[in-house]
Amino acid sequence: MDRNPPVDRNPSVDRNPSVDRNPSVDRNPSVDRNPSVDRHSPMGRHSPMGRNPAVDTSPAVRLDRAKLLAARYKAAEARPYLASALYALTVVPAAGVRTMGVDRHWRCYVSPAFVEATPVTELAGVWVHEVAHLLRGHHERADLLPAADQSDPVRINIAQDCEINDDLLADGLALPAGRMEPKLFGLPTGGMFESYLPAIPATPPHAVDCGSGAHGTPMPWELGEGEGPARLSPVEADALRRQTAQAMRAHQRTRGSLPAGWQRWAEELLEPTVDWRRALSGAVREAAAWAGGAVDYTYRRPSRRTPAMGGRVVLPSLRRPLPRVAIVIDTSGSMGEEELAAALGEVTGVLREVGVRGNRVAVLACDADVHAVTRVTSTEQVALAGGGGTDMRVGITAALAMPDRPNIVVVLTDGYTPWPDETPSCRLVAALIGADAPQPPGWVETVRVDLGR
Repeated sequence: MDRNPPVDRNPSVDRNPSVDRNPSVDRNPSVDRNPSVDRHSPMGRHSPMGRNPAVDTSPAVRLDRAKLLAARYKAAEARPYLASALYALTVVPAAGVRTMGVDRHWRCYVSPAFVEATPVTELAGVWVHEVAHLLRGHHERADLLPAADQSDPVRINIAQDCEINDDLLADGLALPAGRMEPKLFGLPTGGMFESYLPAIPATPPHAVDCGSGAHGTPMPWELGEGEGPARLSPVEADALRRQTAQAMRAHQRTRGSLPAGWQRWAEELLEPTVDWRRALSGAVREAAAWAGGAVDYTYRRPSRRTPAMGGRVVLPSLRRPLPRVAIVIDTSGSMGEEELAAALGEVTGVLREVGVRGNRVAVLACDADVHAVTRVTSTEQVALAGGGGTDMRVGITAALAMPDRPNIVVVLTDGYTPWPDETPSCRLVAALIGADAPQPPGWVETVRVDLGR
């Protein structure tokens, strides 16, 4: 009992190389002294944010986690909508990276020397910079570039940094000196990296490297696919992006301010741009298939099984009727004939493809009243009368009161109209023409028609 070694000198605590001098963290030759990372090459001389001559690459420098995490806390506190994404990053100390970089698994590689030499305010900016690469899906977008562009990850990374840094600087974030900005290449602010890439020289004066989480090319200082700490799967990353975008939208509603670049990103993620022609065609096709699937029995054509009954019983056959369609067109003064003609042409074209034509398609011109009801086989036969106020409820009611009641009602309108108080007894598809059209009730199948795209 008297000769037991004291607790504070227990080699498993004080001198355990897996704790204090873990070669996998501080002195791992595959990370800190990786021969594939030449400290005199362009990839070794320059930082992912730009050239920083104050950084010491000595592997003897230990990571100041308190300072690094304080910088992350500062970034999350100032921009709470990024907190979930910032805290999803897993820190991996690595002297092979000059500043900070990320891989596509949301692991953040950090140079201990860079942390020691950089103020907390600038470290907070670098945290936001790196997580922006992952939120904006830069590595996935880089995978879609032509092979000639993908062969130069440095050039891609510079364009990506230009996309991010102009937004961060406009938001008041402090970034290290030597950062990449659009103005360095005579480019306008607010662009996407794909638009910047052609103007970035093939042999840039500054080599940058934010890791495979940015340009998509794995770097020597990154861990392998099956190595290292926890990783985010692609599904988890997508869910985190949506959560962050929703947090940005909530922040904008409550506080009223959000940087333009983040606002654009959140809108594109939560409301992706869809070709209105494909969306409108899909809605009409689906509605026609739904209505055409309403089978019923008829004795007009007896069932083929009737002879088997010996003529004593006549069995009915099943019929699958073609749907009847009513197209209600908003002809109020706020609607242009060019926009109406484009949307109407798409609808009638789809109906012809699915076999609905001739007297099964009725077109009603309506503003605050129904002015014309015609059965058409082409868009040239449509008579657009009206030009006054707007009330599409009148047109929908008139369509449902027709002798041949429609199974589908398609409304072409700019959305500035009242809607029925309850769901009609048919499929109702609203094609809202214009990017600013108000949202109709939830039970209306909606397709937004932005003719500018």
